Amino acid sequence: MKFTPSPFLKNGHLQTIFPTLFSSVGELKVEREIFELYDGDEVECVWHKKPKLNSNQPIIILFHGLAGSFNSPYIQRAMDQFDRVGYSVVLMHFRGCSNIPNRLPRSYHSGDTEDAKSWILYLKKKFPTNPLIAIGYSLGGNMLLKLLGEWGEDSPLLFAVAVSAPMQLESSANSINRGFSKIYQYRLMHSLKKQLEVKYSQFDMESLIGLKRENIQKLKTFWEFDEAYTAPIHGFKNAKDYYQKSSSKQFLKDIKTKTLIIHARNDPFMNDEVIPKSSELSNSIQLEVYDHGGHVGFVGGKKFSFEYWLESRILEFIKKSNEQI
Repeated sequence: MKFTPSPFLKNGHLQTIFPTLFSSVGELKVEREIFELYDGDEVECVWHKKPKLNSNQPIIILFHGLAGSFNSPYIQRAMDQFDRVGYSVVLMHFRGCSNIPNRLPRSYHSGDTEDAKSWILYLKKKFPTNPLIAIGYSLGGNMLLKLLGEWGEDSPLLFAVAVSAPMQLESSANSINRGFSKIYQYRLMHSLKKQLEVKYSQFDMESLIGLKRENIQKLKTFWEFDEAYTAPIHGFKNAKDYYQKSSSKQFLKDIKTKTLIIHARNDPFMNDEVIPKSSELSNSIQLEVYDHGGHVGFVGGKKFSFEYWLESRILEFIKKSNEQI
């Protein structure tokens, strides 16, 4: 199933923006679960149709993007569509991304795989008969690919999908700081700085990272934010060190889980440098790169009939992969 963009939405910016404005699935019935982490922190996980114990209903685990949450349109659309074909779906919020601030000065980042690893292993233990499938979007996609590479043969996941993943973080941080893409950076930075302001109300952040509270609003780019907060609070030397160690591209060759990577060349968050060469992929990876699609967009359809292609493609991948087992 190849992607053909709507004739009105070939532009990468339109593909990116349209789904955030015109994607509504109605109110979803959900169940929230607080998951306690290994270091005393917590994350909120949101279930849509939680499975019964000792059933064989597949569980699809979702990981959102930077500053995303259950309220992100692509998350709600995925929950709705996957439920329609009989899957249980659960979103793991990254630290501090739900309505509840996390308990520690640290937050989350693109290469932080430990929380997701703990959550997936918990699900495997609690639901041993339920097949586990993971889908990561944007930052969540990079994190998931890195985790799959770290796990190698030991992955408890049956299949995995990464959508619009910034597999080379330094390149992505540079790309989003150019031209019209600065608009996305501005909006995301507004959210990140707001979360950091909350940290300063909870903790003595200046003593931890050396940044005065009044200087938070002076941070304008991802480079500046990651240099000032992400890197020091998570133990990296600097932003460049964080980008290098957390980029998933270097882990792709070690992935043994059957994995689909979906990417668009006109993604305004990044450029072609993030796209891996065939020599960088393991035999377990299926890479699909389209000329159009934007960032977590992929809106097709004819004339004024718009269709969200991503969910259909992911379901097709899962179905075909199951048939090949």
